[in-house]
Amino acid sequence: MGVASLRYLVSSFAPGGLLFLGTVVLLQQGLLVKSLGPLVHIYPYAVAAAGVFFGWRFKRGRLIFAIMILALAEGALLHFASGASAAKGVGLIVYEAVSLLLPLNLALLSVLKERGVLTLRGLWRLNVIVAQVVAVILLCRYRHLGFVEWLDYTFFPLTFLPSVRLGQPALLVFAAAFLLVFARSFRCRTALESGFVWALVSIFFGLAIARSDTELRVFFATAGLVLVASVIETSYRMAFGDELTGLPSRRALNEELLRLGNRFTVAMIDIDFFKKFNDKFGHDVGDQALKMVASKLREVGGGGKAFRYGGEEFTVIFSRKSVDQALPHLEKVRKTVEKAGFTLRGLGRRPRKPKTSEGRRGSRHRVIITVSIGAAERDDRNVTPEQVIHAADTALYRAKHGGRNRVST
Repeated sequence: MGVASLRYLVSSFAPGGLLFLGTVVLLQQGLLVKSLGPLVHIYPYAVAAAGVFFGWRFKRGRLIFAIMILALAEGALLHFASGASAAKGVGLIVYEAVSLLLPLNLALLSVLKERGVLTLRGLWRLNVIVAQVVAVILLCRYRHLGFVEWLDYTFFPLTFLPSVRLGQPALLVFAAAFLLVFARSFRCRTALESGFVWALVSIFFGLAIARSDTELRVFFATAGLVLVASVIETSYRMAFGDELTGLPSRRALNEELLRLGNRFTVAMIDIDFFKKFNDKFGHDVGDQALKMVASKLREVGGGGKAFRYGGEEFTVIFSRKSVDQALPHLEKVRKTVEKAGFTLRGLGRRPRKPKTSEGRRGSRHRVIITVSIGAAERDDRNVTPEQVIHAADTALYRAKHGGRNRVST
């Protein structure tokens, strides 16, 4: 498993995975109901209020719609399909319909773009939710017509899942929804998309495994809490992370500088001739070059932590390291960037795909990208972080004036 994939798995587990795992542990040990009995009943309402507030505050219509859908589903289950009533009559219809529609709605919300709530598209989505409520009511009213049997249709025997309450149509929908939201979270790699994965898992546990109405409410509320926490985490990453490169931003760097001790080294990194590169190949290709360099800086050794400083400039902080200790790691990064290069596709490409191997070879162009690095450590002359950054900037200029593609102190 690569470093990037491992980093994704770790980041996707927080905060959603931690909240879900904590809920499971508390329910299994009986601590949630025994110790926090009165609070358990307040839990869903508090989550719903938080979801609406943060959805409005951060302009996340998907969160508001998700909270709305969870509330409608929970209310329908508790009113019509509570306890033994979930196994017969109207209760069974409501239970099976919710089990089908809830994962489907969450999966669709995970792929839809943010369009607000009180907008034309937001009102259209609200109408879709209302239409589903009406459809379930009609199913209950005209259950003698035979449509209900399809909600619990048996496609093949599943003797290995005796404790799962869901019908096979619901299991198939859950499986498809999970694959969809997981694939989207892997592609987008944001906290909110990962949150939809864990919210779906929590809902599955609530519908399929929950032993009581209280446990069902807790799992549904946890699904909402996962989405709320994911929105907060996404907003935090937007504030303290660079959207293009994925590195911590200038604001995060300023926070890091406040926590440094009396021994540290700062390195300033600049992509050589980046303006000419941008002018020649365009900003889209320039963005790809920035991402490539950022990916190499993210893997810097020696405990270094990389930041996007601005433009084509980056910063690496080595806490509790002298400049001599940091230099080998900086030199390795410089060589890695130079060796990686950058392959441009489509330069001078014909409108139609060439049939000859010469045409295919001519459609690629390899560019070598290099960086210049200046490093400085905290000493008696450069005491504050700002002074050390200024000294590293001065060293960077020496590297650029000395011929570029080098490390200077």
